[in-house]
Amino acid sequence: MTDLDDLPRRTSTRRAPADRAFRGVLRTGGITVLAIMSFVGIFLLARAWQALRVAGPGFLTTQTWEPDSGNFGIAAVLVGTLLIATVAVSVALPLALGTSLYISEYAPTRLRRTLVSLVDLMAAVPSVVFGLWGFFWLQGNLTGIARWVSTVFAWFPPLSVEGADPDDPLSPVTLYTSSTFVAGLVVALMITPIMTSIMREVFMQAPVGEREGALALGSTRWGMIRSVVLPYGMGGIIGGTMLGLGRALGETIAVYMIISPVFAVQWHVLQNGANSVSSLIALRYGEASPFGMSALMAAGLALFLLTLAVNFGASSIVARSRSGASS
Repeated sequence: MTDLDDLPRRTSTRRAPADRAFRGVLRTGGITVLAIMSFVGIFLLARAWQALRVAGPGFLTTQTWEPDSGNFGIAAVLVGTLLIATVAVSVALPLALGTSLYISEYAPTRLRRTLVSLVDLMAAVPSVVFGLWGFFWLQGNLTGIARWVSTVFAWFPPLSVEGADPDDPLSPVTLYTSSTFVAGLVVALMITPIMTSIMREVFMQAPVGEREGALALGSTRWGMIRSVVLPYGMGGIIGGTMLGLGRALGETIAVYMIISPVFAVQWHVLQNGANSVSSLIALRYGEASPFGMSALMAAGLALFLLTLAVNFGASSIVARSRSGASS
């Protein structure tokens, strides 16, 4: 007997033509998506290179936006973008999580179908409609809440409002309008449906055997959800949240209609004045000079890279979760 006889026998499987075609279509689609994303990044970099070469490292630290005079940067609008997205995700996460758990675990079958349809229809509402609703109705009804929060939690700097007198009931309400808080709430309602849909789908895929086993051992419905559904669906929670965050970072029209643009770092989320990268581009696009257009492309490149970083970070976290690994 030779050593070759001890080697394991190799097996090969011949794929059917349909399997090979399907595999080729999937591979082509994946490569196409990566190619398009790369071309977008290269396009933005090529158009922004002139402005980036003039601004240098100060592009990330300068708050003003005067590209024609050579004094411009995205420090203010980048901070505003992150604050609006943070407010939006902070409100949308518990709302989406509670809604998805109710639909998947508690709602009767007929009501579940109705709620799923309503959530999907809410995701199809145009952003300009949310912007109109936020501008004409929401912010006028939120001034009292914003005043109360700023009075009670004035010791926390982001929730304080400069120039507001809590002892004066006639202090102007314009201090609390067109703020990061209002824009964040509007964006939160826009990203809640897609977050809810992703979480609901993952929760409903939790193993039936583990559900029944937990209930058979005497667990309550909430105990089963806490020990089985939520751990299994952690990937869906993180993935849905990051997807909502990605949309919140790039939301344009609704934010543009609500905020009062300021080119300074505005840490007070309840105070009048905010800004974002996408709103800056929408605001200055029509009147921009050739060099100003290059500066706007540089701002868009920064937002593009920030969104990519968020999505890649989320995908790595989801892949380590149970639901992400199984899919």
